[in-house]
Amino acid sequence: MDYLKTIVPSQFLAERGSNLVVINPGSANIRIGLARQDAPLNVPHCIARRTTGANQFPKKNVLDQGLNSQVTTAQHMEREKAYDIIASLLKIPFLDEEVTNNAFPRKMGRIDVYPPQTNKKETAFSWTDVYEKTIPSSASDPLRNDQNDESSVEKEGHDYRENNSSEPRYRECIFGEEALRISPTEPYCLRRPIRRGHLNISQYYPMQQVLEDLHVIWDWILTEKLHIPLSERTMFSAILVLPETFDNREVKEMLSIVLRDLHFSSAVVHQEGLAAAFGNGMSTACIINLGAQVTSVICVEDGAVLPTTQMTLRYGGEDISRCLLWTQRHHQTWPPVRTDALTKPVDLLMLNRLRESHCSIREGELETVAVVHSYEDGMPPGSHKTRLTALNVPPMGLFYPMLLVPDVYPPPPRTWFKDYDDMLEDTWHTEGFFPSGASAFPMWESYPIFQARPKKEDNIGLAEAITKSILSTGRIDLQRKLFCSMQLIGGVALIDGLIPAMEERVLHAIPPNEAIDTVEVLQSRTNPTFVAWKGGAILGVLDFSRDAWIHREDWIRSGIHIGSGRKYKDSYFLQAQAMCYINS
Repeated sequence: MDYLKTIVPSQFLAERGSNLVVINPGSANIRIGLARQDAPLNVPHCIARRTTGANQFPKKNVLDQGLNSQVTTAQHMEREKAYDIIASLLKIPFLDEEVTNNAFPRKMGRIDVYPPQTNKKETAFSWTDVYEKTIPSSASDPLRNDQNDESSVEKEGHDYRENNSSEPRYRECIFGEEALRISPTEPYCLRRPIRRGHLNISQYYPMQQVLEDLHVIWDWILTEKLHIPLSERTMFSAILVLPETFDNREVKEMLSIVLRDLHFSSAVVHQEGLAAAFGNGMSTACIINLGAQVTSVICVEDGAVLPTTQMTLRYGGEDISRCLLWTQRHHQTWPPVRTDALTKPVDLLMLNRLRESHCSIREGELETVAVVHSYEDGMPPGSHKTRLTALNVPPMGLFYPMLLVPDVYPPPPRTWFKDYDDMLEDTWHTEGFFPSGASAFPMWESYPIFQARPKKEDNIGLAEAITKSILSTGRIDLQRKLFCSMQLIGGVALIDGLIPAMEERVLHAIPPNEAIDTVEVLQSRTNPTFVAWKGGAILGVLDFSRDAWIHREDWIRSGIHIGSGRKYKDSYFLQAQAMCYINS
């Protein structure tokens, strides 16, 4: 401990984190990097595989597009009702209200200059070159026209044709942002191995393909981005920072990928909510994770996760982006182009960028002039300067989720992930076992079903979910502390004006009979997008004993079984001095 008191934290991370790889997978992006780094790579969590007419008919640009249902009439009515409730709160006209100059004084906000936008935000995404390149062996790495150095894909690692080759050849696999920028006319199908916080298993996407895609994506990032080839990985250990949405079977499958397929020497699993608390140096907090496809809430007390407080909500940043498109089309401000966020990934990229640049939560009408890009099949991207309106409405869908219609993009079926080994609990559960009966996946029929921790996927607003989560602790002293220690993480947490709106809505959601009158969202010490990853890095370097780590040989030989005397324990078993060190 004397050593810990004298060393600079950054030096400590650099020394002990040089052989630790922190992996934080999500539905839309994966954050991955060495623990000694200040920030991880943030790579779109997807792969586009080349298809042929023989193995896919009719052609799908996105493997999941057959899962999406049309918005029903009832959902349309609920959405319009939610819009009008939000409009009343924001003091803007109702959805179909005709506004004339003399109707009432208009409170306007122009955000095309706040925050200042760079030219890059107005640049169209370019179509990905899907052909293998001919590169002279002596040539240096060429300058690439990437949109994002961290999330776009470089063309290293592919087999290139000889210089005298006349026929171009398609790349078999394309990863990251490049996979999202492939023209719909090209023979590729985009696959996302994680959807709505779970492995994306469906009738279109068998389990083995999902796991193989995860393996290939992670292997590509490790080799091409982090420059850790397979032959050297036995010198590295992996820290898996996993969302609480994953079931036990999913956790095990990812451990198998890391240890068996990627050849890490050892690995440990940490919960995302707990890692986020450590990343901000907090021992007690209510962690609100605002992701691309899932929003979750979980409470941490004295460095220990409280599993019964977990809430999982089926909406996130991508739903806000789709709502932005619906709002503009309803107000007839969207240009007459074919924008489809569900079947054209490049359109979702554009909508996400517009949402990140222009959406905000504040009272009054909020408009901006922005450039909208059209990506028609086989055509160069088109640019359309247009006026976007009601930009404060879509992010309010976090509190009124019927505005977002998340059922258009449903979560995967949960029929096969029941498992009696709870990888994120301290104790074994021996009661409540019963056979699975008729299973959609016969290979799992021998596994008993036991719901160790109920997954709560209530379709309620975020303020109600936070209130329900904190009040479930049942202790007034802890409840008061948690309501004043709320922490927002995830990319959606960067929305301007979200924090005061969150505090106001949560305070309004607390029942009047509760003796609580103060709520506070604490500012994050680091980028909310990466705080859980950073917390995983801190947990890894502070875990001196490594009692909870699983070694490759042990996992391949026998896994972790009941009665073995060795079971994964979550990171809250770290001693108190570790937390004291973080706070120092």
